[in-house]
Amino acid sequence: MSFTRRLMLFTATSAMALTTNLALADVTVDTKYGDVTVKDDVERIVTLHEGALDVMSAIDVKVAGSVATRGSETVSDYLADKQEGIRIVGSARETNLEAVIKERPDVILAGYALSEEQYKVLSKIAPTVVSKWNFDEPNAWRKEARLYGEAIGESEAVDAALSAVDERAAEIKTNLVSKLPSDQRNAFIARWMPQGPMIMAKDLFAGSVVAQAGFDTQDGDLIQEGRPHSSTLSLENIGVIDEDWLFLATLNADGEEALNSAKQSDAFARLNVVQQNHVATVDGQVWSSTSGPLAAQVILDDIERLVEANN
Repeated sequence: MSFTRRLMLFTATSAMALTTNLALADVTVDTKYGDVTVKDDVERIVTLHEGALDVMSAIDVKVAGSVATRGSETVSDYLADKQEGIRIVGSARETNLEAVIKERPDVILAGYALSEEQYKVLSKIAPTVVSKWNFDEPNAWRKEARLYGEAIGESEAVDAALSAVDERAAEIKTNLVSKLPSDQRNAFIARWMPQGPMIMAKDLFAGSVVAQAGFDTQDGDLIQEGRPHSSTLSLENIGVIDEDWLFLATLNADGEEALNSAKQSDAFARLNVVQQNHVATVDGQVWSSTSGPLAAQVILDDIERLVEANN
C-alpha cells in the first residue's frame, strides 16, 4: 500500500475515532421532563436553583449566572467568594428570561419546582436539566447533586464532595453519641419570623444533615403533607419545640439579635431548651433556603460548635 493511501486511511480512521469519541462525550441525563442531552463542551452554566449553585461551587466550577438567595439581591454569603462576579438572573420565585439569554448558557440547571411551561421556554435557550426529586423525597439533595455533576461530566468530583460530607458527619456523630445519651438528642429546626417560629420539615435538606450527624430530628407532626414547614406557631403551640435542642434559622445577619427578639416573648423564654442554652441561631440562607455539599459542611460546622459549647 502506498504512503499516500496509508495516510488517507489513517486520516479517515482518526477522523472517525474522533467523531465517535465526541459523540460518546455528550451526556444524556434523565430529568423531570425527560431525557436531556448536554454537549461535552460546557463552558457557560446558569443555575436557577440554589442547590445547583452549591454543587457547582463545591467542585470549583464557575457559574455565569444564578438566582439570588431568599432575602437578598445576590447569592448566599457562604458562596460569594467562590462565585465572584456572578450575574443574577432572577430569584427563586421568578426567572428573568432576558438575563438568562444574555448569559448565552451551554446548560441550565434547575430545581424540581420549575414548571413545565417554564421548562419549555428555557429549553429553547439551552439544554435544561431539571431535578426529578422534590424536597420531601429521601436524599433528594444528594440525587440532584449527582444529576448536576453527571450533566456536566463531573460525576467523580461530585461524589468526592458528597463523600467528604459523609466522612465529617460520621466523625461528628461519633463525638455526639459519646457525649449525649440517646434520649437527649431530639432536635427541631425552626425558622424565626417576627410573628413567631415555623417548624421546618424534618425530611428537608438541613434535617437530613442534622440526622446524619447524630440528632433525632423532629417536626411535631404539625406540617401538612407536601409543605416544607408548618404555619407560624401560636403562643399556645410554641411548647411543641421544647425538646433537647433547637436550631433557629433566621435571614437576619445578626442571629443573636433575632434570638434576643424571640426571648421578648415570655412563652419562648420559658422553654426549657432556651433556659438550658441549647438554642443555636443559624444562617437561614443555608439552613432553610438551599442544599448541597458546601451547605452541608456549614451545617456540620454549626452542629459541632453547638455540641462543643454545651459539653
